[in-house]
Amino acid sequence: MAHINENYLKLKAGYLFPEIGRRVRAYSEANPGKRIIRLGIGDVTLPLSKSIVEAMIGASKEMGSSEGFHGYGPEQGYDFLIQKIIDNDYAPRGVKLSIDEVFVSDGSKCDSGNIQELFPVDAKIAVTDPVYPVYVDTNVMAGRTGEVGSDGRYDRIIYMPCTAETGFQPDFPTERPDIIYLCFPNNPTGMVATKERLAEWVAYAKKNNSIILYDAAYEAFIREDHIPHSIFEIEGAREVAMEFRSFSKTAGFTGLRCAYLVIPKELKGTTRSGEAVTLNSLWNRRHSTKFNGVSYVTQKAAEACYLPEGKKEIQESIQYYMKNADLIREGLNAAGFETFGGINAPYIWLRTPKGKTSWEFFDYLLNEAQVVGTPGSGFGPAGEGFFRLSAFGKREDVTEALKRIASL
Repeated sequence: MAHINENYLKLKAGYLFPEIGRRVRAYSEANPGKRIIRLGIGDVTLPLSKSIVEAMIGASKEMGSSEGFHGYGPEQGYDFLIQKIIDNDYAPRGVKLSIDEVFVSDGSKCDSGNIQELFPVDAKIAVTDPVYPVYVDTNVMAGRTGEVGSDGRYDRIIYMPCTAETGFQPDFPTERPDIIYLCFPNNPTGMVATKERLAEWVAYAKKNNSIILYDAAYEAFIREDHIPHSIFEIEGAREVAMEFRSFSKTAGFTGLRCAYLVIPKELKGTTRSGEAVTLNSLWNRRHSTKFNGVSYVTQKAAEACYLPEGKKEIQESIQYYMKNADLIREGLNAAGFETFGGINAPYIWLRTPKGKTSWEFFDYLLNEAQVVGTPGSGFGPAGEGFFRLSAFGKREDVTEALKRIASL
């Protein structure tokens, strides 16, 4: 009988969101007459914009003709989309990129999970705590960690606790990491990093020969002008960082699947013998070997996001969700909860009532108010005592959920 990869057995009870789904299904089956409002998993609820739908229809018609048919496309993405990404997402912020520094993919979750393949099994990673679970779990699967301890932390991972006292900003690791995972606007806390703070991270990475994996999947929700949208707005970041971006929450592509990863050519690692190698070339090789590219129809849909009308429609959706965030934050504050985030991100991070763990509060909200959120402990030990609500629900559901919570 073939041996298995036993690193999978190190994973804690189950991926966070399937466990939420299991509990919700059990409650629903036992209480078929109760309407459940889901403000947990960050899936969008508004339909695709008109411009995106029209682009998909047009691309589908192309595919139905001999002249317009597209088979396998470039694994890295079509130039027509990549150039739009560069011209719209980076050039206006003073960031210069070349076509071959942008890789189109089917999701930032996939990219952030797959990127660890470029690094050796003994590479030391540093993660914030709380943290998006994919960063940790994929490294566990790869064998880059030891066993999980009684405190919920894995051996051989450097944890950077983010607490209310520090504004949920991580301190610099005292132990040198090879890889640093950063996410701003942050999932799950909804907090952001200033240009000054990101400049300090870039300086830290340079000093320690570390590489920053920067997840900017929620940058489109930033509303304050002084908050950077890209780490490449920081001088020197091209030498130490790569950046993950996604159309999922920005343009409602959770069901379409399209994202991109930016890896500057200046970003390098070294072999055991000290030879410098560009991570851009390694990812290009990996991408070409294991990925056949995002469909032509989907990439034409993504291109439509950059049309004048497409931009307008997407901004309307973002403003809708951020109005939800305002309502949730203000409603919870009025009900006596202490909240964080929700200003530049579609997530509100709240402190659970005294005496309740995050999973106890999850069960309490589900059973007493039929409202589903996300327990903070599912994002790491430092998330215990906190809870995440998403602003991606429909307005009427958000309003009803707040009424139910306020009545408890």
